[in-house]
Amino acid sequence: MQDPLFAEFGVDAKKFWDETNALEAYYRDIPGNPTRVGKDTIYLNHILTYVREGKFKDLTNAKLRELGAQVKLAPGLPDFFDRMRDITKDERYAKHDISIEHYIVSTGIRPMIEGSPIFEAVDGVWACEFLPEAAPPGFLETLPPAGSDVIAQIGYTIDNTSKTRAIFEINKGANKSENVEVNSVVPEGERRVPMQNMIYIADGPSDIPSFSLINSKGGKTLGVYAPGDANYGNAAQLEEQGRVNSIAEADYTEGSAADRWLRRAVQQMAERIVREREAILASYGGAPGHKV
Repeated sequence: MQDPLFAEFGVDAKKFWDETNALEAYYRDIPGNPTRVGKDTIYLNHILTYVREGKFKDLTNAKLRELGAQVKLAPGLPDFFDRMRDITKDERYAKHDISIEHYIVSTGIRPMIEGSPIFEAVDGVWACEFLPEAAPPGFLETLPPAGSDVIAQIGYTIDNTSKTRAIFEINKGANKSENVEVNSVVPEGERRVPMQNMIYIADGPSDIPSFSLINSKGGKTLGVYAPGDANYGNAAQLEEQGRVNSIAEADYTEGSAADRWLRRAVQQMAERIVREREAILASYGGAPGHKV
């Protein structure tokens, strides 16, 4: 995702990520003041360091959205989302009000996702966000200052564990109702999207807690790897360890392995929902007659 950002400012991507990957040890080994960092999100701090040092000069959220239009999507996206939605237009599924929603839960940068072609094709996004300069003391009693739009602080982060929080928000419907929060007590049978009706698709170590959660609740999981990328081994390891149900190349064109597996998974879920609902309706039986 960040490649357009590096290209725009002429920053060496490899050097940036090498530095980022070394930050955990750098801060841990500070004499007299060792500090822990979040491995999934420390790169956000390094982006802000690059902003302060002028390497990402005057970077704003608006600029990040603009650069998001250059993010290269996996083959088949975003058309894949509508093809999956079309499955539930089948009359057998439609009469039970079965529908499909797509969400992005990412350690990436939200404004870049918002600027990409994928944003309009999904139902919601959880990702990391930057803020401009901090609100000063007493800001509640004064008019908002005209301050700079240049990003200066981190406003919201998603990491390996908070990804599961996003899943619970979808599960309980907190993203759809102002009256429901992620910590609200909602009985399993009354939750908006049961986890057994979820499919989690991802590629990295930061997704392992989410894979485990969805698997434990009867949902489905697919590990993906970039076309032609060396991270096939990482995906294969996820499958070997039983962390995902299956793996496939991140190619979502019609007829691809991922497309076929996901289509079948959606149909299996839809068929189960139909069977469960029709069994409930059948259990009511006919209405009792009246004797004269």
